[in-house]
Amino acid sequence: MPISKSERSTSPRKKKIKSTYPETIGSEEINQLDLKRYEGKIHVITTEEGVKKAFTKINKCKTVGFDTETKPAFKKGEFNDVSLIQIATDKEVFLIRVNITGLTSEIISFLSNEAILKIGIALRDDIKDLQKLTHFEPAGFLELNKTVKQIGIESNGLRKLVAIILGFRVSKSAQISNWESEILSEKQLFYAATDAWVCIEMYNELEKKGYI
Repeated sequence: MPISKSERSTSPRKKKIKSTYPETIGSEEINQLDLKRYEGKIHVITTEEGVKKAFTKINKCKTVGFDTETKPAFKKGEFNDVSLIQIATDKEVFLIRVNITGLTSEIISFLSNEAILKIGIALRDDIKDLQKLTHFEPAGFLELNKTVKQIGIESNGLRKLVAIILGFRVSKSAQISNWESEILSEKQLFYAATDAWVCIEMYNELEKKGYI
């Protein structure tokens, strides 16, 4: 399944470009780096009205960081729908609790908007899971893990890419937690916001250095 109908326009050139980044990084090296998290403004959206207000800001952006979270399933054959959509702009992060709001018309329009570049990692899985909620035609998505391969970085995971490109480490300790809790913990909020924020930060860094 193609990630987006605009993928051809957002994908990097096929020929590899030599960069100053290492191909990969080990766990020991990552653990020696400073631990950082998103420290800006976080909006938790739980109502349709909140979604509308959020997208009056988001839709003005040309690039955003994007991620989703799903309540983990521990039994064979068990599946949970996407619980949370994270969207990071250069100024703030919006955490949309879609297990409460559903995929509203504003969200669907955003997911299909070619004009807004949605930057993330392993987006194919995010899109497939969101399409289980309702059909939409994805557009404007950029897979960072594909982009970095064109400059010689072979690592795929977010934690490794952040370490290589941004030079710090992020915590993944809240990844396997209940994203459908009535109230998300502070740890969950910072984790979710950070995952979307580092995507736009990595994109900006690569763009600044001329790799995108």
